[in-house]
Amino acid sequence: MFLGIDVGSQSLKAVLLDQALRIVGRGGRPYPIEFPQPGWAEQHPELWEAALAPAVADALAAAGRKPTDVAGIGIAGQLDGSIPVAANGRALGCCLIWMDRRADACCDGLRQRESAQIFRQRTGANLDGSHMAPKMRWQLDNWPAARTAARFHQPVTYLVERLTGEAAIDHGLASTTLAYDLAAADFATDLLDNFGLERRMLPRLARSEEVAGRLGAIGADLIGLPAGLPVAVGTGDDFSTPLGGGIATPGIVADVLGTAEVVGALDARPLIDACGLVETHRFVGTELHYIENPGWVSGGALEWLRALLRIDGFTAFDALAAGVPPGSDELIFLPALTGAMTPEWQAAARGCFYGLTPSHGAGHLARAALEGTAYGLRDVAERLHAMGVAAERVRVLGGGAKSRLWAQIRADITGLPVERSAVTDSSAVGAAILAAVAVGHAPDVATAAKAASAVAEVIEPQAHNRSLYDDMHGRYRQLFASLKPMFATGAPG
Repeated sequence: MFLGIDVGSQSLKAVLLDQALRIVGRGGRPYPIEFPQPGWAEQHPELWEAALAPAVADALAAAGRKPTDVAGIGIAGQLDGSIPVAANGRALGCCLIWMDRRADACCDGLRQRESAQIFRQRTGANLDGSHMAPKMRWQLDNWPAARTAARFHQPVTYLVERLTGEAAIDHGLASTTLAYDLAAADFATDLLDNFGLERRMLPRLARSEEVAGRLGAIGADLIGLPAGLPVAVGTGDDFSTPLGGGIATPGIVADVLGTAEVVGALDARPLIDACGLVETHRFVGTELHYIENPGWVSGGALEWLRALLRIDGFTAFDALAAGVPPGSDELIFLPALTGAMTPEWQAAARGCFYGLTPSHGAGHLARAALEGTAYGLRDVAERLHAMGVAAERVRVLGGGAKSRLWAQIRADITGLPVERSAVTDSSAVGAAILAAVAVGHAPDVATAAKAASAVAEVIEPQAHNRSLYDDMHGRYRQLFASLKPMFATGAPG
């Protein structure tokens, strides 16, 4: 069997695929995110380590198999984190995770010296403090322990080193750092210099589907599997989730509904968005590029609202929302709880409900949240179309794909057919696919993705809701524009 691990924002998940690349076992363990102050978000890597063995044991038990039945391991997970580590791979502090904004100021001087457009042309990414290089700079400037670090890791590469003793990063993750030159397919000295960094501070580059190393004694104890098992280099969940959901060729918009909502599509060309709404990254195991918006807090916003309103689970949340007409009686939710990524990047933006009246109830808030996050999807889908990226239909992936209502809302707002994936935990499935290719069981990631893919349902847009949602999407954009004077500067430019 092939084991896939997903190091998520709120939990670690493990899946086991059989030789036909079908899921036979699942396991998982939750853990918290710490928010020490507004704009800060962190996790200690020990949380991920502690979750490994129990999650894998659950997956093995569900499959009715033994640890010796595992043939290879792949790891995927949250990207845009930064962890300083000692020479032995142990963490010297917590991880500044993807939603942490404390490094925004590290980009201010660069914006004054460098054209954001030129920077975007080189790296494919926006000059934004959410990425790894500015976070490394912030840690070096503010944590004495970071100045003694042998290197810095993202969550995936951290666990790979802890399991194998090898420090490796794939081209997909590397292309999110702001230190990677897309054309050269390598870290660039001048890009590193922008943040006062050195090449030795980062892991070596390798393909995601290559073997990074073998499970060592420390790793075997951490994960509860026999030493010597091959471990793939792995990748970020922005790339593993489409892969696990069967997307390895152009034509489909991947809409990943997790804590964050990540939206993107594949193209053979390294297209660069002059507006900066989407970024361009290297995709796993192919010469394709993944053109994506790296995500706004979407499922996380629903969980916040569910807890705030004390709604008993998301089935009840959907039921409340379903009792409210499309458009939520003109109530609009702006999903910018940790900054905005649509309709444009504004790190200092904040979320809001607009249009509240005494006639609005909990159901209106719930539906407006479902719709507000979907307006962001429409922003990205329209930008991809304008760039010439094939975007003929949407495939929803992740935990949010379980909601038929949310999928229907997405179809109505975008005007595109929406496919609900039958594959749950698709990031972990993508990681397991990388393991299967790394050990030679599958010839390439595209073949493996096709074998693992399954669509549960195709939902067509309802034409009678189109004009209503055209109007509401326009109002959502007007609301954002009217609030911009209240936001501090810091858009990618």
